[in-house]
Amino acid sequence: MGGREGREHVRVAVIGSGFGGLGAAVRLRREGVTDFVVLERADSVGGTWRDNSYPGCACDVPSHLYSFSFAPNPDWPRTFSGQPAIRAYLEHVADTFGLRRHIRLDSEVLMMRWDADELRWEIETAQGELTADVVVSATGPLSEPKLPEVPGLAGFPGKVFHSARWDHDYDLGGKRVAMIGTGASAIQIVPAIAPDVERLTLFQRTPPWVMPRTDRAISAVERWLHRQLPFTRAARRGLLWGIRELQVSAFTKRPNQLGLVEALAKANMARSIKDPALRARLTPSYRIGCKRILLSSEYYPALARPNVDLVASGLKEVRGSVLVAADGTETEVDAIIFGTGFHVTDMPIADRVVGAEGKTLADEWKDGMQSLRGATAAGFPNWMTIIGPNTGLGNSSMILMIESQLNYMADYLRQLGMLGGKVALAARPSAVNKWNRQVQARMERTVWNTGGCTSWYLDAQGRNTTVWPGTTGEFRRETRTVDLAEYEVVRVGERERVPVTVGAVRRRCRGR
Repeated sequence: MGGREGREHVRVAVIGSGFGGLGAAVRLRREGVTDFVVLERADSVGGTWRDNSYPGCACDVPSHLYSFSFAPNPDWPRTFSGQPAIRAYLEHVADTFGLRRHIRLDSEVLMMRWDADELRWEIETAQGELTADVVVSATGPLSEPKLPEVPGLAGFPGKVFHSARWDHDYDLGGKRVAMIGTGASAIQIVPAIAPDVERLTLFQRTPPWVMPRTDRAISAVERWLHRQLPFTRAARRGLLWGIRELQVSAFTKRPNQLGLVEALAKANMARSIKDPALRARLTPSYRIGCKRILLSSEYYPALARPNVDLVASGLKEVRGSVLVAADGTETEVDAIIFGTGFHVTDMPIADRVVGAEGKTLADEWKDGMQSLRGATAAGFPNWMTIIGPNTGLGNSSMILMIESQLNYMADYLRQLGMLGGKVALAARPSAVNKWNRQVQARMERTVWNTGGCTSWYLDAQGRNTTVWPGTTGEFRRETRTVDLAEYEVVRVGERERVPVTVGAVRRRCRGR
């Protein structure tokens, strides 16, 4: 790639067109930056809400909170909207804010390399090559399905697919189906397909805590009010946000306060599961909240159906068309659906990013992901990620976190502009380490670390590199502006290693 001229050059390259990528594109335009592209590997926008189209797919965050503050939707059809409505919302955002001209579809990023001589990123895509001053990676943590390595799976004669790659051409009607996993996708899929299949067998390694989902259609009167009186819409969003902010301390500081919530979850189960033996197998042994609390009013009734079986054990191996659980249970099936999650703590995009020292981001993160304020990584100048390490939430809307990171991105670009000339900002290793020590110290008291479970929040070393141990309001304050003391200012042929304060840069600009 290096050295060849004639390649397209842009100020900013955004990777991905889900909530993070489209949000970044809108914010760039609002900041007056129009020299950017959005590189999308698929043939349409939508990210995880495009990829996950399985039966019953819906969000477990209320619709009016799971949307951009700058793009409110008064016409959400339900309090917890389904995948088609959310995907349509993202398409609407792309159209309303004039993003189509910036979006490059079928343009999967194959490799990104930092050119230290030119202070720019060289990007190889499926459609060709380009360069960019700044890269904003918004590929998201729920983009690459994770399939377990199961002995004998390759020899299974039936149909196999992951929940995020649903095969809509395959008819499950009258089939014997195995559902592997009991996460957020599985508890939506099970009640959606149970009435149609001959027999459904759910393989459960660990039971989830499930609370009822108070979903309902939003009335025409409510939608009219939200259109005509925008303050009603804002009040609804504010109330939803405030309730969740008040819940945070129980997750992060006082996990023992969650006992009442466990009692409510058990009562929810008891209403549908009358068999004491089945209830025992469905009752978790860890503190509620340690894994993500799931919302469903249909999951337990589906498990009580006569054509649904629960195997309280993980899948160990496949022998032809027979699935063998770790406890020895054997089940013959026609199709296997994996609801086994995603590569969250080992994001595949990290293998495709080569930084200033010639190391990939995956190499840099081999002992665990870490970044500065969830955005920038040491050794990777002018590169940032949306929904980076320790920005996940256990009880609220990720859109709130995305918008906070967009504030940080906007100020990052402002600082580059005020510094002037060909310049880059490189996160100082000391600043990255300090931020992560603080985050991990706060994590020690949280339910995610003390609740007695093993979750996808934890990496291979057992560190929680996924969740933010605070409120969304606190994170917004921490990412409102870029502190240049946490960065090295890099110019062509030199590095300013002396910390530069934001005030000094602004005084320098006023003195020009």
